Amino acid sequence: MPQISEREFERLPLHVHCLLAGVPLHDVWVVDLPSPRPGITLDEFLRAVSERPFTPTPLVRALLDLRLFIGRCFGWDRRRPSTQVAATFADRLTDADRARSLVPPGVREGPDGLFRVVYRFENEKLVELINRTVHAAALSALVETASSYRFYFAVYVCSAGWWTPFYMAAIDPFRKLLVYPLLLRSVRANWDRTVLALGS
Repeated sequence: MPQISEREFERLPLHVHCLLAGVPLHDVWVVDLPSPRPGITLDEFLRAVSERPFTPTPLVRALLDLRLFIGRCFGWDRRRPSTQVAATFADRLTDADRARSLVPPGVREGPDGLFRVVYRFENEKLVELINRTVHAAALSALVETASSYRFYFAVYVCSAGWWTPFYMAAIDPFRKLLVYPLLLRSVRANWDRTVLALGS
């Protein structure tokens, strides 16, 4: 599953470009999906897969469990003291954004409720993670092309301190070589199993 350039990603008409203006884009991944019919939205796909487009393999689950174990040992995932709490990206939402979101901002999801939903629109979903290592956001988006669909997965990373670059450098080989390619393959498999199998 390939990465694409920041320039290609920023040409897309996505709300995230406005909302996260100034937040460093770490990388963007894509997976092309066959089209059984026009008009499929990300929201429809998420509902078809019970809100879980990614299906972690045993290897990915093991790596995630290891990261969470290390995080518990070193307190990486504890909430920051109130004097160090970072502003959530949801603070950037307008009233119109909040009204448009299909899920209330701030809803927790993922393993141990680590992620918080910033917004979920018809074809975009943004979640964030705030802990002692990073303030990160992950965007999932679905874009219909002339003959297919393209699923985008973008990662934004803000520094949580001097250790953030070292932390990201340590996890990047696992993230880029194993975790994200396997997760994006599961997006394609889940699309084939649900959306493509149901057709029109």
